[in-house]
Parts: sequence; structure tokens; C-alpha cells
Amino acid sequence: MFMAIPEEPEPQNLRRLAALKGHIRFDDVSFRYTKDGPDILRRIHLKIESGQTVAIVGRSGAGKSTFANLLTKLFAPSNGTIRIDGHDIRQIHAASLRRKIGIVQQESRVFRATIQDNIAIRFPSATLEEVEAAARLAGAYDFIAALPLGFKTMIGEGGLSLSGGQLQRIAIARALLGEPGILIFDEATSALDSESERIIQQNMDAMLKGRTCLIIAHRLSTVQRADRIVVLDRGEIAETGTHAELIEAKGLYSYLVSQQLS
Repeated sequence: MFMAIPEEPEPQNLRRLAALKGHIRFDDVSFRYTKDGPDILRRIHLKIESGQTVAIVGRSGAGKSTFANLLTKLFAPSNGTIRIDGHDIRQIHAASLRRKIGIVQQESRVFRATIQDNIAIRFPSATLEEVEAAARLAGAYDFIAALPLGFKTMIGEGGLSLSGGQLQRIAIARALLGEPGILIFDEATSALDSESERIIQQNMDAMLKGRTCLIIAHRLSTVQRADRIVVLDRGEIAETGTHAELIEAKGLYSYLVSQQLS
């Protein structure tokens, strides 16, 4: 069964989250786009503790980004159960859940608006001080403050052009605003130059403090410090462990690392 973004309003009796600790559990989860189509994810069993950083890696088409879509209820599992903080995700109001999850994707979307409004797009009532705090965590504050109009600078169509790295740091600040309990980086640094990636990695510890983080990555140099790495192969979990453990095991992860290094 395939379920995408619900077209009809969700039932009013669904749970609305006041806070999110970030416990995540996949119990025998499978997903396919159509009833008779192939499984994109197959029989996934995965438990992520609150505050952990877990990387999801694998070849292209392995099903990595599907994790983010399932966690935010953009898709629903074909089989199995996903629980967040012990609650079946099907019983959590989607909009409430998404306000507690920050997502940074490869493509950084900005709108014709000020930098402040772009960062606060999900939380329009956020104060300038809250926006600035998110920008500091994302490593974006210094370059924004150096602009003549600072956070009031217009960007987007007809506005100031920013580099890819600057746009991505604005996207990270947007994801951090609202103190999300879960942070998802979905190929977030794959298209960045090395200097922009260095700035983001330099701020990573501060960004992740007190949050559960899911790093979905193709570039394996970005996941080595994760508490645990989950390696997908054809929609199934092939192996899990730390970077050192997986290198020593000489399995798929070790092979993928060697391919990237060469």
C-alpha cells in the first residue's frame, strides 16, 4: 500500500506533541510505492535512543531518504510500525510532528523575503533574537551580520545572491529554529564546497547537542563521527556499527569507503 501526503484532513483526535525527546523505533517496517511494486525498504528493525546521532548510508537507490519521508509522515509504512517517544506515528498529528522535526535537504530553498523571514518561515512569530540564535548554531550569523542590512537583507528572486554554502547554512538555521527534538540531514552537504562543509562540520556538535540526529549521506566522510552507522543494501539493513567497527568488519561499508577514497 502506498500512502503519501494525506489529501484529507487528519482526524482531530490524533496526538499533538508538546515536546519531542527523540526516541525512534522501527519495528518490522517495509515500504513500497504501490501495492504490487517492489519494496523500497524491507523488514527494518531499528532503535535510536534520544540524543543519538545515527547515519544512514548505502548505494544510490538503497532507500536512504525514505527514512526521512516515513518519519515525517509524508509516506506511511506498507507494513510494520514506527514509534516516536513510544507513540505509534499513525496516532500523531502530522503538522504537530513536523514542527518538532528539523530537516535539511540537499537543495536549499529560499523565498523572496528577508533572511530573517526565510529562517523563520516555519515559525513566523519567532523573535529576531531567536532567529539570530539559530543562525549562530548554524554558523551563519557572521556572514549575515556582515551584510549592510544584516538579517533584513532581501534574498530570493531579485534579491542578494548568496553562495551555496551560505544558503545551506540559512537552511540549517531554519531547521534549528523551534528547538526540534529530531534533526535530519538528508544529503545536506553533498553539493557543498570543502570550505562550506568545514564550517558546518565545525558547528555540528553545538547543533546536535540534546537532539536526536539522523544523517542520510552518500559522502561517507561526513558520517565517521556518528554514534552508529546503518548500512542499507537493496532496502535492507546490511550491517550496523561505528565507523571503526565497520571498517574492521570489511563488509559493504568498508567497500564503499574504499571506493570513495580511490
